[in-house]
Amino acid sequence: MSIKSFAAQLFAKQIYKKTQAWAKNPVASQNAVFQELIQQAKHTQFGIDHHFETIKTPADFANQVPIRDYEGLKPYIDKVVKGNTNVLWKGKPLYFAKTSGTTSGAKYIPLTVESMPNHTEAARNAILHYIHETGNTDFVDGKMIFLQGSPILEEKHGIKFGRLSGIAAHFVPKYLQKNRMPSWETNCIEDWETKIDAIVEETFNENMTVISGIPSWVQMYFERLQQKGGKPVGEIFKNFNLFIYGGVNYEPYRAKFENLIGRKVDSIELFPASEGFFAYQDSQKEKGMLLLLNAGIFYEFIKSDEFYTDPEGSGPKRYTIGEVELGVNYVLIISTNAGLWGYNIGDTVQFTSLKPYRVIVSGRIKHYISAFGEHVIGKEVECALQEAMEGTNIRMNEFTVAPQINPASGLPYHEWLIEFENEPEDDVAFAEAIDNAMRKQNIYYDDLIVGNILRKVVLTKIPKNGFQEYMKSIGKLGGQNKIPRLSNDRKIADFFSKNN
Repeated sequence: MSIKSFAAQLFAKQIYKKTQAWAKNPVASQNAVFQELIQQAKHTQFGIDHHFETIKTPADFANQVPIRDYEGLKPYIDKVVKGNTNVLWKGKPLYFAKTSGTTSGAKYIPLTVESMPNHTEAARNAILHYIHETGNTDFVDGKMIFLQGSPILEEKHGIKFGRLSGIAAHFVPKYLQKNRMPSWETNCIEDWETKIDAIVEETFNENMTVISGIPSWVQMYFERLQQKGGKPVGEIFKNFNLFIYGGVNYEPYRAKFENLIGRKVDSIELFPASEGFFAYQDSQKEKGMLLLLNAGIFYEFIKSDEFYTDPEGSGPKRYTIGEVELGVNYVLIISTNAGLWGYNIGDTVQFTSLKPYRVIVSGRIKHYISAFGEHVIGKEVECALQEAMEGTNIRMNEFTVAPQINPASGLPYHEWLIEFENEPEDDVAFAEAIDNAMRKQNIYYDDLIVGNILRKVVLTKIPKNGFQEYMKSIGKLGGQNKIPRLSNDRKIADFFSKNN
């Protein structure tokens, strides 16, 4: 065992003990975070406007601070971007994480002195929990790659900004810098396809042991490696044994990845976002990711089926950590030490465990299909596809689902647009399997099929690299961008119908 491996095991044990201390006292941990956030921000403009000096409990907070998304908080953020101080959080942010996707264009998410360490420590601690549980430290002496955005940053009024993953590149610990790939120069390449080719050339002959990134983009990297080497990735990188991912559910990709690698490797799931690092997989044996309750984020939860209701004129009920239940779909609301307050990040979660609190990401509150009241969510379509592929040789690269409300003939339907690696032998039987799996999961969908309101799933095959071409067409190829699993409109579906 190398010195680095031995040190990693000792450090892992220490971090595990610290985690247990707060995880076993979840309500107290969240209350401490809540009180600290209110205390630190009560003299900011937001704190004054919302009378933080009178807030003593989460109930007070829910009464005085409404739920907002980025557009709702934008008037405050605009002041921060212009260089004003003490607006949402004390002083100025360290950085802005720049993302896209809102109605007003780019989003600028503040990252502060207090919040930035939570991003870097959570990723580190996920690996340390893996080491503690498995005892595996073989990978620590090899090379590690993190597929991410460019670390080149711009500046506004003395505050630097860029993609979160690019900002994080500036915080790589010294003990990892010699192991980390790609090189700084390669990481700075903006064009994603050019960057992937450069990464392949740079890493091909290296001892890669850990690979991390969003599955859809890691898949692209693996395919280029396989094209260059003419053999599975696991033979090119004989010591590769740990895949770290976040952003999307890995399960629909797993069969394709194992084929590309040529064998199974352990994996760790993360739940990061520009707004905070919320959870990570702390065990290979348990389902879900450990919700981080002591990391500068106070969580509230709204049942997704109540989110758009307002029974008493005060908005839907906001639950705190001690009030949540297993298996319920919740919209995740956060307040953070970066100055986001009552902030709807758009993700929905379900709890898989309450001792400790573990979650899975079940979808996006805006990404659903409810053209006929069925309210199908991301988790349901992912599980249905996984069930339909189980025990078969079918492998897919990417997929999305959209409603067809006005078909040329026949009843309306849900259209599944799938880019296959290995196609089904019988398309009709495969579509039937998906439909049956959906009906088991969603009783409203089942009622619509039984009542002849909808016909069964219609399968549309997407050509090889079709989804990459779509992402390129909207300027979102690579980085942290990903295809939505489903939508309540036909924007993506129409792209393919026009271009195929």
